[in-house]
Amino acid sequence: MTAPFVHPYIPNTAPESRAAMLAAVGAASVDEFYADIPASLRLSRPLDLPAPFVAEQDLARHVQGLLAKNRSTAERLSFLGAGTYNHYVPAVVDEVIGRSEFLTAYAGEPYEDHGRFQALFQYQSLMAELLEMDVVNVPTYDGYQATATGLTMSGRLTGRGRVLVVSDVLPAKLAKVHDYVRAHLTLDHVSTVGGTADVAAVRAALGDDVAAVWVETPSATGAVEAALSEIAEAAHAAGAVVVVGTDPIGYGVLTPPTVAGADIVTGDIQSLGLHQWFGGAHGGFIAVHDDPTFVMEMPSRLFGLATTDVPGEYGFGDVAYDRTSFAHREDGKEWVGTAAALWGIAAGVYLALMGPTGMAELGEVLLARTRYAQQALAAVPGVALDDDAVHLREFTVTFADVTAEAVVTALRTKGIEPGVVVDEHRLLVCVTELTSQADIDTLAGALAEVTASDLFAKEQNR
Repeated sequence: MTAPFVHPYIPNTAPESRAAMLAAVGAASVDEFYADIPASLRLSRPLDLPAPFVAEQDLARHVQGLLAKNRSTAERLSFLGAGTYNHYVPAVVDEVIGRSEFLTAYAGEPYEDHGRFQALFQYQSLMAELLEMDVVNVPTYDGYQATATGLTMSGRLTGRGRVLVVSDVLPAKLAKVHDYVRAHLTLDHVSTVGGTADVAAVRAALGDDVAAVWVETPSATGAVEAALSEIAEAAHAAGAVVVVGTDPIGYGVLTPPTVAGADIVTGDIQSLGLHQWFGGAHGGFIAVHDDPTFVMEMPSRLFGLATTDVPGEYGFGDVAYDRTSFAHREDGKEWVGTAAALWGIAAGVYLALMGPTGMAELGEVLLARTRYAQQALAAVPGVALDDDAVHLREFTVTFADVTAEAVVTALRTKGIEPGVVVDEHRLLVCVTELTSQADIDTLAGALAEVTASDLFAKEQNR
């Protein structure tokens, strides 16, 4: 008889420990915990893992070998974006969030407050100024969750169940939002024109069952929505809420969505002082006007300024805590899950360092670099831009004679990550302030070599 396996790293795998835990919860086997998961989604074999290493140094060597297979965007010329961006992170940001009063193991929650509440209040204030909104939450898990929460807020506010999706949305974001809202809302897609919303189609799709009009700007392809005011006017006339998903990096120069009529502005703060790493550090923001109707529907935490019993002294703490899922637990309107408070502090440091002038200069650089890259790539024979909208940071190109996957494969041999494949012939290209004019010229030259190769083109057309 084979002896039961006890993992050297996980003591609870011992048979007596497992039996005690199962008895405590009244379960006959571990399989009972997965009864709701369809058999088709379960792995019917053991994980493909190496045998456990007894010595710590052997385990460390093995893990180091795995990590060495990765290549970061700092090691290659990268034009990758699609939700996680390679912006410069000032050294002071990492220095501040590495301090013991902020750096914690979970959700930025120390057992004592040594300035964390004030730091998050300052972050919220800086974000509110950037977005020209009044109230901004403590960061949620990521921007996908933030947008999903903004949409579910609209459903509760209006009592309606349909959302018009009027922009091109990143597939990963769309899938995550759908998973989050599907119990309460249906997503109804309205086709775009020239990279941005089709206003006439949006008006035609509006009805008294529409809870929200969801606008992404910049969109999945980096297109900046030019008709937000018209969309907002039509949505409000139909009694719908306007929810905007966005990236705050451009609002030193672009007009914030709230000025054009947005009711709820959501997005991710990864571009504000958070590293790209291997998938990024992410945190979601939700911003609303100083309207109790909207504020009280926000399920996540807010920190505000409060007076104390001591004259001249003040403190920082939760605002309307009793509206949150933390207070109501299972009876809450919505559960917000893990907070990303540490990343909020990082974004706050970044915004304080940049200031209005720095954010304006950054926005101008991003717009200029994006346009230069569009022109440089469009000048390559066999490469065409997909639309004539204003783009921030990202845009798509179509290849006439080669596949996008083949272009990526060919350029990787030259140490270049040219972008993210959208479909067979389309590529999403991203530039930031870290992408120099010389970098863009290098990409254009490499693309010219690939698309000019008759042998390569013939191979792709077989």
